[in-house]
Amino acid sequence: MRTVKATAAAVTVALAAGAASVAAGRFASDAALKAPAGRPLPTEPWLTVHGTAAGQVTLTRDLATLRPGTYGLAGDGSHAVVGPVLGAAARPRSRLRPTEEAPSADTVVRRLERVTHGSLAPGDRVRLTPNLYVGNPETALGLNHADVDIPGELGPLPAWFVPGTRSTWVIAVHGLGATREVAMNLMGFLAARHFPVLAPAYRGDLGAPRSPDGLNHLGETEWRDLDAAIRYAVRHGAEQVVLLGWSTGATMALRAAARSGLRDRVSGLVLDSPVLSWQTTLRALATARRAPGALLPLAVRAAQGRTGLYGDHAAPDGVPERLTVPTLIFHGPDDAVAPWDLSRRLADARPRMVSLHTVRQAPHGAMWNADPKAYEEALRRFLTPLM
Repeated sequence: MRTVKATAAAVTVALAAGAASVAAGRFASDAALKAPAGRPLPTEPWLTVHGTAAGQVTLTRDLATLRPGTYGLAGDGSHAVVGPVLGAAARPRSRLRPTEEAPSADTVVRRLERVTHGSLAPGDRVRLTPNLYVGNPETALGLNHADVDIPGELGPLPAWFVPGTRSTWVIAVHGLGATREVAMNLMGFLAARHFPVLAPAYRGDLGAPRSPDGLNHLGETEWRDLDAAIRYAVRHGAEQVVLLGWSTGATMALRAAARSGLRDRVSGLVLDSPVLSWQTTLRALATARRAPGALLPLAVRAAQGRTGLYGDHAAPDGVPERLTVPTLIFHGPDDAVAPWDLSRRLADARPRMVSLHTVRQAPHGAMWNADPKAYEEALRRFLTPLM
């Protein structure tokens, strides 16, 4: 009887431990599979506003606030745009101009370009984001545009269409932690070169159909919404399309270029911070959510069971033979979500087809923000032969 009871107790403990492991794995995998559109990724730290003055804002000193470039600053009900770190951060207090904030060992002063909406006050909690613009192309940029619906597999997909005179369209698709607003960073540049631009939402985005299981599949199913956007563009006059994708949007572009029934209309790919290994990205996001290292294999297995993401189909080893169009990759070694090394391997494997523009000191999905002029010049050179 004692043996039976001991065995039963051991089985109960084992079952409980197994159930706890499954639950823990599911929780850890949620960092990627349930990443809300438009909410900064957990790799981006929360910062505190310490003060504002004319044309400047003082923020918590962090590697993030010391990055070069221009970023959005998103808080609870507020949005602003900040430029470079100001020289005041390096000057003694006695030599500051009257309008300059006095820095400290714990703060950084950056140029405050504008406050889009809301306000910034000492104590506010904010995060840096790639989004410089909010709203729509007309309200944010003064660009004529149309709100259109793309017939998608799961239902209508809202999209912005900015008209242009060229027969090659650019379809811009966002990735993790972003919305189609991120495409507005480049809309002015593209519109000035007369490219029609289509920026669609896709399953899981605000206003778009929900994925049947409510999960993000990191591009593995979402690419079909990009395929629908290609079909829409061709029906409305596009002779060729260039797919411009950030993060998992870049993964979607790779999938569409390989699998779409209209892949012959895809003349080029522009990939910003591409997710080339969903397993690596899932582990990175789970770690950023403070998941213990022991849970990471469980998170991968949980994601496989929940989404069917078996195998790293987008890993560089399986991509080169499927790349048949010119490809420009913007990526850098400071990306904590999608490893730059995988992009470098991809470029090395197909040097005649793939160009890698390395951007340093830029977080995931924000390669443009670190140096907009250099980014746009590389993009101009790439697009010129495709016009």
